[in-house]
Amino acid sequence: MAKHTNRLAQETSPYLRQHAHNPVDWYPWGPEAFERARREDKPIFLSIGYSACHWCHVMERESFEDEETARLMNELFVNIKVDREERPDVDHVYMTAVQLLTGRGGWPLTVFLCPDGRPFYGGTYFPPSDRHGLPAFRRVLLAVAQTYREKRDEILKTADQLVAALERVETPEEDAGSWDRDLVVHAAELLSGAYDWRYGGLQPAPKFPNSSIFEFFLQYHFLSGEPRYREMVVHTLRSMAHGGIYDQLGGGFHRYSVDERWLVPHFEKMLYDNALLVRLYLHGFQAFGEPLFAAVARQTLDYLLRELRSPEGGFYSSQDADSEGEEGKFYVWTQAEVVDRLGQELGALACRYWGITEEGNFEHGRNVLHVTLEVEQLAKLFERPVSEVARALERARQQLLDVRQRRVPPARDDKILTAWNGMAVSAFALAAEVFDDPNYAAVVRETLEFLQRRLWLEDGLRSTYANGVAKYLAHLDDFAFLLSGYLDAFEALQEIAYLERAEALATELLEHFWDPEHAGFYFTSDRHEPLIVRSKPAFDGAVPSGNSVACRALLRLAHFTGKALYEQRAKALLDAYAATMRVQPSGFAHLLSAASFYLAGACEVVVVESSLGGGAELLRAVRQRYLPQRVLLVLRPGDQRAKLPLAEGKTCSASLPAVAYVCQGFTCSPPASSAAALEALLPKSGSWGAPG
Repeated sequence: MAKHTNRLAQETSPYLRQHAHNPVDWYPWGPEAFERARREDKPIFLSIGYSACHWCHVMERESFEDEETARLMNELFVNIKVDREERPDVDHVYMTAVQLLTGRGGWPLTVFLCPDGRPFYGGTYFPPSDRHGLPAFRRVLLAVAQTYREKRDEILKTADQLVAALERVETPEEDAGSWDRDLVVHAAELLSGAYDWRYGGLQPAPKFPNSSIFEFFLQYHFLSGEPRYREMVVHTLRSMAHGGIYDQLGGGFHRYSVDERWLVPHFEKMLYDNALLVRLYLHGFQAFGEPLFAAVARQTLDYLLRELRSPEGGFYSSQDADSEGEEGKFYVWTQAEVVDRLGQELGALACRYWGITEEGNFEHGRNVLHVTLEVEQLAKLFERPVSEVARALERARQQLLDVRQRRVPPARDDKILTAWNGMAVSAFALAAEVFDDPNYAAVVRETLEFLQRRLWLEDGLRSTYANGVAKYLAHLDDFAFLLSGYLDAFEALQEIAYLERAEALATELLEHFWDPEHAGFYFTSDRHEPLIVRSKPAFDGAVPSGNSVACRALLRLAHFTGKALYEQRAKALLDAYAATMRVQPSGFAHLLSAASFYLAGACEVVVVESSLGGGAELLRAVRQRYLPQRVLLVLRPGDQRAKLPLAEGKTCSASLPAVAYVCQGFTCSPPASSAAALEALLPKSGSWGAPG
């Protein structure tokens, strides 16, 4: 029986439950904690983290499980623990506050608040003793408590200043400026200046996948035809696929690489990273036809289905970096382990291919697997046929994976988040199109059915689901990513119900999240619990901002429905952030992609099948090409989709199996009845021509 049990034992969040037996008298976020702080005139200690966060676990072991530290916390503060994935609204406000205070942020997030919730001091990880320029956590606790008692006026002044600064941060520039093709060109030039031409990705280390930026580069390459943007995308996708950031045995990407070479990762795996990277690799495969990109996408989808799929139909949030108390232990290998399992001959081949050495490239002589040379080079080195070496490597991969599956696995956060599941839907929908795979289409249907059944309740969409309970009104990201997911599902599966759901989400967004004074979407609706500020995040972080995702989704929805309001709101949002996009393009890559979509104009493709049925060849011609401006509609006899404005005037002769129309810039082509004729009508790379 546990020595201590606190209020977090009643929560559904796996992260909060991890802290249920700390000696700290934790409260979940809510009125009970704030009322006690007011009643006892105590400051609040707010700690925010998430289940897969390595340093969150470290701080828990060092401080929150320590009896003396917990005694100080309980005596001097009212202590609140928040799962950032469950309450992203709370996390965003206080993360921004700490960034304003210290110039940096991260998790665990440590914030000290007045009893009314206003922050006055904060940081991230604090060690148990002074080290690496960081003060000991106990020393921080004592100093903050003393300052709160003895210098209350200074505390309150700082809190007022911080709240005022937070309100300014959430308001777009007054002088919005213009957004045009020159803005997109300017942003691409600025962003490309940070490119690492040696190892791929953006400089410096640590290296994150930055999927939004490379999606923007890929789209910009398509529009401009400039070859260096192709080179940056291809180089980065190959480098990540060959690096330790990619799980060479089980598929899927770790959170980031601690070095510039993508070699040693921070080992946590997040649903959102993998969903976004699947789409990037699939787009790369469509654009450049490289088989490696298709293989990585498939292996990553296999990982999601194997490790993060809920029996109910949704996807879990993440896997931890640690297992058995050590970061990366589940994933790394000694040379002896590999040779013992595979034998000398196959072991030598595998060790050479994945860079496994006796001295190791990780801690204690262990190795992070990474690809050191191409299969063709390995075959030449070992004087064996390429096909034979490829089969041997696949055999080695499967055998090592079987061994690894018997190890103690990293903990899994089995919380299901609406926003991240929207991203997963988009990934599987694109895979269903590119690979013409009904299994991926089935995953799309099952995931959306689960979200409809468990998270779309009578009184509104919910944000999180765990232990059979759906909690918290959905935030902007939930609406935006699910809206985008429904549109992707509609294009892939052509089921009208998905478009209707997308419209319902868009209506809710515009009614309850829109800022009528400054434009853009608030992170919370007008029905949410008020926080110290109502935030309106527009910067891309690890995922694209909800504002940018909603913007592009509204532009697409306008083409399907013919409703001008959607385009008007999207354009107003772009107007509001034009000046900031010009100055800080790295934070607006996804919004820049939305601007490019608007400026270049959508490419509307309508495939019309006759009663003979036979649009498969035409659909393959569209779906296997990279067309970032594409809006796709398929019409069959008797379809409800025939009532959509996009379908107007599109018919197919009864003597033909199917025809396709391509419309762009208010002009439609004559019907094309063959794949070759359709391909000739589709936009080509470089359609923007030279800048100017």
